[in-house]
Amino acid sequence: MYQAVTRGISVTVTPRYMPEESSPEQSRYFFAYTVEIINASLERVQLRARHWQITDEHGQVQEVRGAGVVGEEPVLGPGESFSYTSGCPLPTPSGTMQGTYLMETTTGETFDVEIPAFSLDIPRTKRVLH
Repeated sequence: MYQAVTRGISVTVTPRYMPEESSPEQSRYFFAYTVEIINASLERVQLRARHWQITDEHGQVQEVRGAGVVGEEPVLGPGESFSYTSGCPLPTPSGTMQGTYLMETTTGETFDVEIPAFSLDIPRTKRVLH
């Protein structure tokens, strides 16, 4: 689990490798990640947009921007939470993701909430020393 808190908005990410969706012989590694957003602030906020930076193990960066998450722009009152699961293909067996969510308050103020940097890694075979 990876976590960041911005202005009382907590973002926790739990990534996992999806071997059934991957094709290593075709350089396709698929990862799912579950995000939980908790509003521990005193104001109602709405998630308006996302900005992701996805970096593979060769340092190639892909930027993804868009409205909301998984087709929604959730509104979170104080103490409320929202969770979703999405996915990301990579051409390498490891990489990282990080980004921001654009939040809007009821007064129209907007601010960025940090999405913590997290690792995307296929499980490695453990070495046994004799």
